[in-house]
Amino acid sequence: MKTLDAAMLWTPEGWRVDAGLAVDEHGRIAALEPAEPTGSARWMLPGVANLHSHAFQRAMAGLAERQTHAEDSFWTWREAMYRAAARFDPETLQAVAAQLYAEMLEAGYTTVCEFHYLHHAPDGRPYAEPAAMSLALVAAAREAGIRLTLLPVLYMTGGFDGRPLSERQRRFGHDVDAYLRLVETLCGQVGPGLHVGCALHSLRAVPPGAMQAVLEALPAATPVHIHIAEQVAEVQDCLAVRGARPVEWLLANAAVDARWTLVHATHLTEAETLALARSGVTVAICPTTEANLGDGLFPLRAYLDAGGRWGIGSDSHISVSPVEELRWLEYGQRLLTRRRNVAVSAAVPSVGETLLRGVAESAARASGHRIGRFARGEYADAVVLDADAPQLFGLGAQDALDRWIFSGNRNLVREVYVGGRQVVKEGRHVAADAIAARYRQALARLWA
Repeated sequence: MKTLDAAMLWTPEGWRVDAGLAVDEHGRIAALEPAEPTGSARWMLPGVANLHSHAFQRAMAGLAERQTHAEDSFWTWREAMYRAAARFDPETLQAVAAQLYAEMLEAGYTTVCEFHYLHHAPDGRPYAEPAAMSLALVAAAREAGIRLTLLPVLYMTGGFDGRPLSERQRRFGHDVDAYLRLVETLCGQVGPGLHVGCALHSLRAVPPGAMQAVLEALPAATPVHIHIAEQVAEVQDCLAVRGARPVEWLLANAAVDARWTLVHATHLTEAETLALARSGVTVAICPTTEANLGDGLFPLRAYLDAGGRWGIGSDSHISVSPVEELRWLEYGQRLLTRRRNVAVSAAVPSVGETLLRGVAESAARASGHRIGRFARGEYADAVVLDADAPQLFGLGAQDALDRWIFSGNRNLVREVYVGGRQVVKEGRHVAADAIAARYRQALARLWA
């Protein structure tokens, strides 16, 4: 048994003074107990869950910012993404993912939900080991020491009209039986730090019958993630073919409940917003990617008022920072409403505290891991802020979370623990140099 000391320990109920985490041999919190005085403020927070990741896209961050069309959009960006995806093999994917996961840990993410659709060789043929690309992600997560929820993606059609996958999409595709075999294989890898769920790429990529067959075959507690209502064109196509908006159709045709995470859900009607909140789903909002792609703004205020559950994801990884996702989630709402301090309530007037409560409350259900809170039986995943950083001088409990999120761009994370094991020390991942060296070699091969 060991204890992680903290002069100030944050829980959704507020700061606990002079407390520590007693951690058992399985990396779980055995108790919250008085800690030995440290002589300095150690501000400890639960690790943040990254609810939506496409790891391979980290390698193309910043490479899709030149105009290719007078009306560049998500759909033109997708062409650049396809070109990048075609260059990956398992070795390259592992190197890129390990670098990404190390960066996530340095920023304060301790769990990642990997929405993984890069399954086969570039020509669409399965590898000799059909799960090779998925297993590369598992190896990368174990190397970096991040908690992983692997979400293999079912991807079957190129649009709502059922068109076949294009040549560049073939490496994403499975039929239902092959997909379920992949999930079964990956479930055999489950162990400390790894949970396996299900991802339905989108309504346009998964026909209704296939969706039903997969959901019926999976264990009842399996987390289910899906892209939905990200783009206006997607909403229009769904209306044209299925006679309903994407969220409207999903709620009417699937038993959507607390095990579901809907990614983006950007374009909602008032009725859909209320219905999602009542269903118990989690919405994974990805503010930096949604801004980068020109998607639009999620109706956060109305969703909060309805009691909706939500979290954040870094998605395409043009930013790998929970601070930036949370900051721009709030800033987008300020630009939309032209007023300040939107994500607050009468009970919680701090924006930072409201935001951190939101990601803490959704973490366990969306990921399948017992995380997000400092409580007995939960995993000891913790982030320690750098009390010596100038931005945090004179820090008080009332403004601690707001100072962390809204005081600039210097990373204020000093230490990170996953299951009580230290993975970031003095702001750097403990294996940063070795992981970065392999990443450098991988990028040289990718862009040769």
